[in-house]
Amino acid sequence: MTTKQSQEVDPVKNERMGNVREVGSQAIWSLSSCKPGFGVEQLRDDRTDTYWQSDGQLPHLVNIQFQRKTTVSDIFIYSEYKLDESYTPSRISIRIGTHFNDLQEIEVVMLTEPTGWVHIPIKDVHDKPIRMFMIQIAVTSNHQNGRDTHMRQIKIHSPTEGRGISMDNFANFSSLEFVKYATIR
Repeated sequence: MTTKQSQEVDPVKNERMGNVREVGSQAIWSLSSCKPGFGVEQLRDDRTDTYWQSDGQLPHLVNIQFQRKTTVSDIFIYSEYKLDESYTPSRISIRIGTHFNDLQEIEVVMLTEPTGWVHIPIKDVHDKPIRMFMIQIAVTSNHQNGRDTHMRQIKIHSPTEGRGISMDNFANFSSLEFVKYATIR
């Protein structure tokens, strides 16, 4: 599979435009293994200077389980080869299903020294986003035959299906009174 991987990929851009929303916070996340202090919290903290580090045998798994069927259109993974070297994933398998026992592989992504966000579109045969209860991201090999892996961030996007309101429409406040309300907290 060909993916966009570079500093140009910005997963937050489509969120700001109202086309998608990040739904990872609605899921239960689990890992096949992790070093103490390098777990789910670091993988989801919106910081690219922290990371999940596995601590076990390949494949290294990130399990994302939703309580209700959720439409997913994109997965974004942040990797930094220059910092992580042999800990950087080189082959990732994306699997989906309703639970652990019926997962099916839908994408295999090959990465060559990734720097920044890697965009993985999640589409069915009709080029539509897929509804699912579970996503499993499996790191099946690392660069330089590394044993453990680092992933710095993962974002899961769901389309808003026209319900979103572009935040860009609100960015042009000019009076001091309106500028106070330009940021949603």
